[in-house]
Order: sequence, then structure tokens, then C-alpha cells
Amino acid sequence: MFYSRPTVLRGASAFALAITLLAPRVLVAQSVAVPAAPSIATDPDVLGAERLFSAWMEGQIAYRGLPGIAVGVVYDQQLVWATGFGFADVANKVAMTPQTKFRMASHSKMFAAIAIMQLREEGKLRLDDPVQKYLPWFTAKPAGDDDGPITIEQLLSHVSGLQREAGDHWSTNEFPTESEIKKLYADRQAAFAPSVRWKYSNLAFAVAGLVVEQITGQKWADYVATNMFTPLGMTESSVDKTVPGLTVPYGRRMPDGTRAIIPFIDARGMAAATGVTSNVTDMAKFVSAQFRRGPRGGAQIVSSGSWREMHRARAVDETWVSGTGLGFDIRRINDRSWVGHGGGYLGNTTQTFFQLDDKVGVIVLTNTNDSNVGDIARQLIVTVGAAVAKAGAPKPVVVAWDASWSRFAGLYRGAWSDAQVVLLNQKLVLITPNGANVDTPVTLEPLGGGRFRYTARTGGAEVGEVVRFVEENGRVRRIITGDGFFDRVPSK
Repeated sequence: MFYSRPTVLRGASAFALAITLLAPRVLVAQSVAVPAAPSIATDPDVLGAERLFSAWMEGQIAYRGLPGIAVGVVYDQQLVWATGFGFADVANKVAMTPQTKFRMASHSKMFAAIAIMQLREEGKLRLDDPVQKYLPWFTAKPAGDDDGPITIEQLLSHVSGLQREAGDHWSTNEFPTESEIKKLYADRQAAFAPSVRWKYSNLAFAVAGLVVEQITGQKWADYVATNMFTPLGMTESSVDKTVPGLTVPYGRRMPDGTRAIIPFIDARGMAAATGVTSNVTDMAKFVSAQFRRGPRGGAQIVSSGSWREMHRARAVDETWVSGTGLGFDIRRINDRSWVGHGGGYLGNTTQTFFQLDDKVGVIVLTNTNDSNVGDIARQLIVTVGAAVAKAGAPKPVVVAWDASWSRFAGLYRGAWSDAQVVLLNQKLVLITPNGANVDTPVTLEPLGGGRFRYTARTGGAEVGEVVRFVEENGRVRRIITGDGFFDRVPSK
């Protein structure tokens, strides 16, 4: 997970107030009625998956002494299931609910990227603009002598080469102001040249927020409220405010079973990287926005094209199982790509994931540092998320099999290679006869009217294009795939 916090958090023990979570206590799960389509919300597999996840979650709280967790599962524009486990305030037995508010930490980076894309859509900046064009003070020493300027796109995709932080705020809990960031930056030297490697940087997103402020003349919190929270109906969300309804934030569990209670910490100049506060019900609205398409306007806070650009991986780690778009992280989970972000603020760890093809999202918000929120999110994905995806999957329009299509099976020859159409059980597939591809054949999906669609797992060749057969005098003469063709080899 990529959080706002560093790998190791220090300083929690400095807080005087600590409570024990070792004593047996009543587990409270608070659900909320949500306006979901009955076919999904009442689907037996979805209900069973909710019970399965809840049983596992109750065990996590009981055995690991976790204070509380709030979760939600979204299908397209609907919050299908939302519930809370444990307590938002253990001492006063205040139940955790989907309305409980959390410091969302690095979730804020998604909002920072959206702000930049909104300004780009308005023609006020370009992604390849040097940051220094808008912030003249942005003149840190480069890592080398031929690095080139750091661009806005490099800030948003974590390839700027900048240091991770802007000071010791994760140790002292004293975040820098804008003026302090400027002063600190003048003495910095980039760790890497731009685009050399993926390197997570809270500093980069703080700078992106300052670019937005410079261009708009608005404070970051005001810009986000006006241009994102309000049009999305996220009425419970804010930036760096001690609002009512915040969960009590608990530090990690110490060897004696106690957890420190963390006071409110203002992100100040780092707000664009880590300052957002929200809850499950509001984040469900944010997730649903990812699935909408159309031009910008109203609740469509950016155009479809901008969403696609933000969700597309721009940089990947060395394992190629995770990467970064523009402000959004991408993870491979069970061979599917899930987009979103995690967050870690002292006393809160959070995770949001959504799968764009299935239009399914999960939200997990916890009020402690050692909840292993990413593991909880994955368990929610493979249980309730999977059941919701299955229940919500559109029923495919199936063109009835025509037995006469068997005449298309045979060998075809082109200038570059041969192609073999093979008849399976009421299905035509396409292979290269001298290649090792029988385990991943191309499927010829019937469209009607003698036309088929070239369907494959990878994006090469004519995937997604129309395939048709040319017949003369009752005999198949040619297969046309996309704009190319292969001639039928007569049977001997």
C-alpha cells in the first residue's frame, strides 16, 4: 500500500492518554440502509458473502484488538452494502457506522490529480508544463547535470525524483506551512532525475496543490469543496477541519495492549497530499463518479477522457503488479486491475479500490495504524466485491449458433503467416498453426449477419475488430480480419 505516512511511525507513545483494548467487549456492527437495486442487494450470493466477510471481520477485531472498521461496497451508481464493525470511540462505546468520518490521508492525491485535470480541461495548464512555470521558487538542485525540468505530469505519477517528504512531520506531527515548504525546497536536491524510476512523494503532491492555488487564486480546501465535494454531493467531506463525527484515532497496539489516542493533526501545506476527511457514504459517491461517462458538467467533475488518463498506469514498480496513473494507484488483484488509493494518517488507515470493467468498488476505513487495511480490502474484494460483480454483470446478448458456420473452419494463407479456423463445440476459434497458442486461441464471437468479432486476451493484432468471410459460388474463399485478409487453402 502507498500511504501518506512513512514506513515506520514514531512518536505515538509521546501522547499521555492511552486505553487498553484487551478486555472482552461487545462487538457492534452498524449497517445502513442503502438504495441498491434489489436484484443485487438481495442476491443470495451477495448476502452470503456479506455474512462471510462479517464473520471474518468480527474475528479480526476480537483476536487483534482492533478498535473499529467501516466498509462499503459500490456497484456502479449504488452503494450496495455499508456497515461498521467495532467502535469509533471505544471508551464511550460509540458504534462505528458508515457515517463515521476519517482522515483519508493519501486518498487526497486523487483529488489533487482531479484538480489538475480540471484546470487542463479549462486550458489553464498542460501536463507537460514545467512546474517552475507556475512556481518560480521551484528550483531545487537536480540529481544530475542534464535532468531537464520537472513537469506537472511527473508530480502526479510519482516519477519526479523528488524526496518523499518536506521535513520530519511524520515524526513530530508538525506539518509544514506553504512558506516553510518553499524555504525547505530551496535547500533540496532531487534524489533521482525525472522519469528515472517510480518514487512515491508526498512533497510532489503538496507542490501540485500549490500549483492549483497559484493558478486559481483559491485556497486548496476551498477549491476542492467547490469543484469536487459540492458537485458530487459529498456533504460530509472536508479538508483539515476538526468537524463533528470524526472517529477517535488510535495508535498502534503496544505490547501491553494499549493504544494511544491521537490528537487532531493539521496537514497545513501538505493538504493536497494528505488533508482530506471523509466517510464511507461520501466516498461511495466518489467511487461512483469513476464509472460515469460524458463531458464535464455537474456531477461529471471531469470528462471521460480525463478519467481514463488518470486511471491508466504511467509508472510501474519492478514487480509489474502495481503502478501509478495520475494520482491513482493500480493494483493487480486476482489477475484484475483495481484502481484507487490507500491512506495512512496517524490513527487512521484507509483504502479504496474499484474495478472499472465490473463497475465495483470497495471502501475500507479504520481508526488505527495496524489494521492491515489493504488485507481487509482484499478480503472484501474476494467476498462481497466478487458476489456483487457477478450479480451486477450485464447479461450478454448471445447470437444463436448456426450449424452452417462450420463451413468456415479450415486453413487460410496470408503473406506473413497462415491462420487456422477451428470448430469447437458451437464455437469458432482462430490459431496460428505453427505457433504455440492453442491454450490462448482467438475467439470469433458471432455478431450476426455472417460477421464475427476478433476477441483475444491481449491487445495485439485485430482485437475488437470485425471478422468476415468472403464466399463465391457457394465456397468460402477468404477471411478478412480487420483490414487484412487470408485466402482459403483448398482441401486436398
